[in-house]
Amino acid sequence: MQENLSAVATVNGVALHGGSDMLSAEDLRQRACIELLRQSAIEAGLLAADDPLPADGAISVAASEAIDALLERALQLPEPTGDACRRYHAAHRNRYAVGERVRARHVLFAVTPGVDIGALRKRAEACLLDLRCDDAAADDRFARAARDLSNCPSGGAGGDLGWLRADECAPEFAKALFGRPDIGVLPQLVHSRFGLHVVEIMERDAGAVPAFEAVREAVAQALRQQTFATALRQYVSVLAGRAAIACVDLDAAATPLVQ
Repeated sequence: MQENLSAVATVNGVALHGGSDMLSAEDLRQRACIELLRQSAIEAGLLAADDPLPADGAISVAASEAIDALLERALQLPEPTGDACRRYHAAHRNRYAVGERVRARHVLFAVTPGVDIGALRKRAEACLLDLRCDDAAADDRFARAARDLSNCPSGGAGGDLGWLRADECAPEFAKALFGRPDIGVLPQLVHSRFGLHVVEIMERDAGAVPAFEAVREAVAQALRQQTFATALRQYVSVLAGRAAIACVDLDAAATPLVQ
């Protein structure tokens, strides 16, 4: 949801946006986290004190490189053990399936310039609730909802997207559809770069799940990413505790740099 921020949010006196800017709470938190890291890089002598202030949330190339160097120095990241990798693989085997496909359909509520995000979300949630509350009639009602409400060309075909592989979808859409057992209308809206989706999984083809040894490095990389994200959240939390922060709540901040 977009918010009209009448007061300017700052980190140690550095403004994160213009007074008339419309920013989501999450965008504002992300800017605050990045600014904390940028200022810490300056304090550590990794970035010039006259580094230009971010413009519309975008930092300089030098600042980006300095933050990378700062994190490499500050974060202690142990290498995942073989046992940890095996446990992770056993708990998430389907994530590594080869040839996994789903047959799905959706109703897209597209985010377009000037759209009222709050009103759009209410429409999407009402559609989701309606389609989940009457499973017996879901087939006809889903197709009708897609034809009447969807902003996707697939609406003319009742929202049918056919058989999909993960590499054929936007990453955030694939994350919601693959590596899980759900069949039917998903219980939550799926968020993507295109908007809000009400999604029904009609069929699943699990594909083949390779043995652990075949995906050992991919599993290790997933655990490294988890460790990095946890360490980064903790580090930013420490920085925030030492900083003067105004008009932004970092308690709910997602990990900066990791999306």
